[in-house]
Amino acid sequence: MDRRMFVMRVGLLLGVIAVFAGTLGAGAENRAWRAEAQSEGNERRRAIAPPGIKPIGPYSPGVLAGDFLYVSGQGGRDAEGTLPATIEGQARQTLQNVKSIVEAAGLTMEHVVYSHVYLNDMAHFDAMDRVWKEFFAKAPPARAVLGIHKLPTDIAVEINAVAFRDLTRKRPIVPVGYPKNLSWSPGMIAGNRLYLSGFTGADVTTGRMPPDSDAQVQLALDNMKQTLAAAGMDFRHVVFVNPYQTDKASRQMNDIYAKHFEFGNTPARATIRVTSLPGGNTIEFTGVAVTDLSKRLAVRPKNMSPSATASPCVFADDTYYCSAKGPFTPGPGNLQGIWVGTVETQVRQTMRNLLDGLEEAGLGLSNVVATNVYLDDINDFTRMNRIYAQYFSDTPPARTTVAQVAPTDRSPRNEDTYPGLEQISLIAVK
Repeated sequence: MDRRMFVMRVGLLLGVIAVFAGTLGAGAENRAWRAEAQSEGNERRRAIAPPGIKPIGPYSPGVLAGDFLYVSGQGGRDAEGTLPATIEGQARQTLQNVKSIVEAAGLTMEHVVYSHVYLNDMAHFDAMDRVWKEFFAKAPPARAVLGIHKLPTDIAVEINAVAFRDLTRKRPIVPVGYPKNLSWSPGMIAGNRLYLSGFTGADVTTGRMPPDSDAQVQLALDNMKQTLAAAGMDFRHVVFVNPYQTDKASRQMNDIYAKHFEFGNTPARATIRVTSLPGGNTIEFTGVAVTDLSKRLAVRPKNMSPSATASPCVFADDTYYCSAKGPFTPGPGNLQGIWVGTVETQVRQTMRNLLDGLEEAGLGLSNVVATNVYLDDINDFTRMNRIYAQYFSDTPPARTTVAQVAPTDRSPRNEDTYPGLEQISLIAVK
């Protein structure tokens, strides 16, 4: 081999080594960045538990992340497990349990900005509302109330909450024309977030609903739009939406909803069927918006197509809202579907789907601060917990678990696919 050829081959070899080393270095840097980001996430979030509170599952009673406290769904049992005999008693103890977590974080009920109330019978609404006013006498939080099929440990009421540490940056939003002395605020500003109450398809002053279910969907969105506008925002600012529907809701909801958002840049979403809604309504929209559009970013894993109705996950500044995921297996054409029939295996696939959205943003399970678990059958609670706990073994997030409608027929849909038995949505923080 002549000297010229030798030099060329040595140069080529050194170049390959340099590229290979650079690739390894970039991989190491990327891994180090992700480890650092998750470490920072762990440092920024802190589990909150009042003395004497023992969760019945793998979740933290509360998680404090930055200025926000996420409170797990609370029921009406006291620290000894005693359940009051009346709905008023259960509602009062439930809110007292929320209060104890809020106070364990060094806050008060005045700091609460958002809440979901789950009732196993909508006939309990008035009793719950009377007790609610005892705890929120002025500037009450934004609120959504839902009638669901069953709650853990046979409680009649479950309430979760979000609290915000800086009262100077908290402000209720009440559009012109709303009734006085409501027990909930249509919207609540908390720093750079706007929490939106549950908006139904009824007139806000009279409570009357249009007879047409399609018109109810449009009116519910108009009601939400009115509160957004009162806060100086519009639908572009929305990062997460829960559409709650009864079995009488419009079958055109998705088509009507999609007209209000940019294709592929829609909010994250958890669409949940419920047994009932306040006032006999068939549709209710609640959610979260970010005040500064430059802080909003939709994220889509590469294995998911753009959607007219939901983005997989959306950032609101440092907070990451992810759509509810079930055990659906992505794939081409007719290879998509739910291929497993047990709760345990379905939860594993759901967690894999949620991880797709987290990892696309450089996040992991250690960044998750709150989840909502929707079970087909509350009797699967223990089985779901066993698998769920494997994914959140270290400082588990706050969590709310409900069985929103009566259990489905679990027979295979054909020889290969099955009905979904659970869904999970989540909130993560960088």
